[in-house]
Amino acid sequence: MITLQGKGVSAGIARGRLSFLKRQTLSVEKRSIENADEEIERFNTARKAAADQLDTLSATMMDKIGEENALLFEIHRMMLEDSDYCDPVIEIIKTEKVCAEYAVNTAGSRLAKEFADMDDSYMKARAIDVYDVSNRVIEILSGEGQGITRNDEPVILAADDFTPSETAQLDRNKVLALVSRQGAVNSHTAIFARTMGIPAIISFGAFLSGDFAGKQAMLDGETGVLYLDPEPAIIQELEAKEACQKQEKEKLEQVRGKPTVTKNGRPLKLYANIGSVIDADAALAGDAEGVGLFRSEFLYLRRDDYPDENSQYESYRKVLEKMGERQVIIRTLDIGADKQVEYFRLPKEENPAMGLRAIRIGLTRPDLFKTQLRAIYRAAAHGNAAIMFPMITSLDELRRAKEQAKAAREELSARGIPFKADVPIGIMIETPASAVISDLLAQESDFFSIGTNDLTQYTLAIDRQNSALASFCDTHHEAILRLIRLTCENAHKAGIWCGICGSLGADSRLTKTFVDMGLDELSVEPSSILKLRTLIADC
Repeated sequence: MITLQGKGVSAGIARGRLSFLKRQTLSVEKRSIENADEEIERFNTARKAAADQLDTLSATMMDKIGEENALLFEIHRMMLEDSDYCDPVIEIIKTEKVCAEYAVNTAGSRLAKEFADMDDSYMKARAIDVYDVSNRVIEILSGEGQGITRNDEPVILAADDFTPSETAQLDRNKVLALVSRQGAVNSHTAIFARTMGIPAIISFGAFLSGDFAGKQAMLDGETGVLYLDPEPAIIQELEAKEACQKQEKEKLEQVRGKPTVTKNGRPLKLYANIGSVIDADAALAGDAEGVGLFRSEFLYLRRDDYPDENSQYESYRKVLEKMGERQVIIRTLDIGADKQVEYFRLPKEENPAMGLRAIRIGLTRPDLFKTQLRAIYRAAAHGNAAIMFPMITSLDELRRAKEQAKAAREELSARGIPFKADVPIGIMIETPASAVISDLLAQESDFFSIGTNDLTQYTLAIDRQNSALASFCDTHHEAILRLIRLTCENAHKAGIWCGICGSLGADSRLTKTFVDMGLDELSVEPSSILKLRTLIADC
């Protein structure tokens, strides 16, 4: 028996023969051309054909993966119209006088790498979406449909990675589970697998060898373990676990739609972290009671210029309308550190995590900041919005940020544009400095949300992007827990609520600790909400 360890992204037990995905290889050669205008026209024609395919795919996939997930293909179609995607392709055709296939492959690979290099797991997961769109265009240009060889029997399907398009179109009767060498926990491929009830494990790396093709296998999508030629004892153990998981799923569904309360009746709010309009559907599907962190920076990424007020307003409005009466907390732009945007022209820094980022950009570029604030205030008229400032480290920063918010309201009023003025303003507590002076910050905030990812990084002096330090990064370190407890106590003394929007919020090992601390809200990935609700009910 051979045991391989990966990352489980879709729970479930599966047993069957291991088969590697067979794709027809796309030939992308660097071919010289003479007429750049004609080649650009070829690219534009292929873009239109790809958009038509995606429209059809979105419509046909709704029953299979749900309306909210099928909307991804609408996002893919929008990418084909986005200048951030199209302009680099056209520029390569013009300057290098090469064929459109090569230009699409080159520009798409560069954009995908930008996403893959980001620290933020949500943005990192977008790399495969770029590859998916680019491959679709290349298929049309080359006339070589990529295609997938179908299996005659149900199998555990393996690949380097799966694109969202491939996953959505899999025959559920022929695919028992998915395993891949690469992949991202928050990718749409992982989301689709969970929606379709397909167990999935990613990130095996080179250990998932093609030499294993044809072997009998069994896997546990929760623990991320793949067994090749499993022993009878393993088979018996996993079959028993599968029966328990079925019972657990039925138990989780029993709390859907119910309020989140502790054993003694104290209510908590279970919100969702989202990063785009489409994620609002995932939040609703996960039974979130609101959005505790709307990462607005997605509006600024993959662009060659700043988004204007109207485009931001439309995005915020769509999310607020989708969420109805549920609160949506919009974090103002958190550009910088691992999320670098070329047109911002930020200075090169030795340590960008401690440099010009987040609220520091907002305060040093007031026109940029007020544009976003005006868009939020306008959108707030369509729902239950709140504003959250990231990386506040002093009372002066908070006051200056609130002055900018006031100025934005005054500008809207002077222009006679409808907006909602009474929007709560809170801050993220993500540095030791803000936690230590949280008693002062609470006097001028409507709420706190603790960003545990950065709080951990700054408290332990550990760079989150340095994998060599992983063994030193104790997310349960007593210093971090003390800062969380201090922040919560100071919030309550001032009469405001305090929550967590970092990854620790979904850590079930700390759920009782957070309840005992008196935290009022946990904002997590939508898939964690029902499980947390059952845990909180027992606290």
